[in-house]
This record gives sequence, C-alpha cells and structure tokens, in this order.
Amino acid sequence: MNHTQDTPRPATPLPAAGAYEGLGAAVTGPVDSAPDELPQDHTQAILQATKQVGALLKASGYPFALVGSVAAYAHGVPTRLQHDSDFCLRRQDAEPVVQTLIEGGIQIVSPPEDWLVKARTGGEEIDLIFELAHRPVTKEMLDRAEVLPVDSVHMPVLAPTDLLESRLTALSEHHCDFGALLPVARALRERVDWDLLRREHASSPMPDAFLYLLERLDVIPPRETRQPPESGTSQEVPRERT
Repeated sequence: MNHTQDTPRPATPLPAAGAYEGLGAAVTGPVDSAPDELPQDHTQAILQATKQVGALLKASGYPFALVGSVAAYAHGVPTRLQHDSDFCLRRQDAEPVVQTLIEGGIQIVSPPEDWLVKARTGGEEIDLIFELAHRPVTKEMLDRAEVLPVDSVHMPVLAPTDLLESRLTALSEHHCDFGALLPVARALRERVDWDLLRREHASSPMPDAFLYLLERLDVIPPRETRQPPESGTSQEVPRERT
C-alpha cells in the first residue's frame, strides 16, 4: 500500500544507506520511480510476493505481522490489491530478518526513510515497517496478531483493532481518505474494540470524525450518552424563597 502516515523520524536512526551490504548480498540504492499507472488488479502478483516473503519471515524465527491492505484482504475485506505488501516487525530484529531475506533471494533496497526497509521480489515491492503511524511496533502488538491463511500460506496478520488503530492514527489534514477506510471498518466492525478506539482518538479531529461517520451510517452503535433522569426525580437545584 502507499504509506501515507507522515511518520516522524524516530529517535534512534536506522543504519545509513548501504549499511546492510556486509550481510552477504549487494544492496541497491533508492527505489526506482513507480510507473504512472498501476494495473487495475495487481492482486495475484502481490499475494505471490507476500507468500514468498512471509514464508522467509516465519523461517527467521523473529516476530512479525502482515499489515496494510494485504492484512485487510487476509481478514476478508473485499479489495483489489494495487500497491506493495507491508510487514511490521521490531526495529531491533531488522538486521537478522534482512539477513534471512537476502539468503532467500530477496533484493533489499535502502530507502531514504529510516523507519522501514524496502525489499523487492518478482517485480513487487515489500515494506518492512518498524513504526505504524508514529508508534513503534511492539512485542505486545505482534503477540495480538492472528494467524490467517494468505492465499494458502498461514502467517501472523495484525489484529483487527490494531489494524484500524494504525489506519485511524494516520488520518490527518493531508491524508483524510474516509472512502478507502470505510469498507475496512464495515467488514471488520464485529471484531474491533470500538470503545477503545473512541478513547484513543477522542481528542483527534480526523479519527473522531470518521468514528462519528460510522455511527451516522449505522456501521457501529452510537457512543454512550448521559442517561436522562428517572421519572419522578428532579435534577434541578431548588431555589431559595424570597
């Protein structure tokens, strides 16, 4: 998927471009410019690349989870895949994971950003992400992942609540595509902790607006409001007689 999260630079930078060259395979420079137009449906090619990298990540023994549009697809969201495949993992596991991918024949690319590593296989791009919408990937997040089949290969997939959390946190004045997020929310609505997301985003205008939209569309129940006083009781403060 297009990574539009405007994630700030983390406090501890990744190794500079080319830092993985000593791992046993050449690391190329920045990713080539994407074509102006993507195919209408890139689903099968992206799934093939996802399966290949997912199998290697499983063999590495380090925790990871599928995230992004392919994760939504794995959860049953009907979508046509047109961009890259995204995996999240902990920053401290990057070097051994990259080693495993290189040994498996995956091309590693040094991007200008320092919150991810890019890879390429079969003409498809793979993002290995260490932060999701400003938040570092943690062991707790990866422990909540669900093992699901991705076109016949089982792998950890980010849990529905965490998946929606990452998408909501990415909303901003510069990226506010409710139309792309609405089908995901509809498909996963019974498996998401909406109360948790409301608490997390109560003070964030864009995510809170999207949650309100879901209420107005009857996708999720309305948030709890203050109950009216019981019949026969009064909440008024008595006035002093003059």
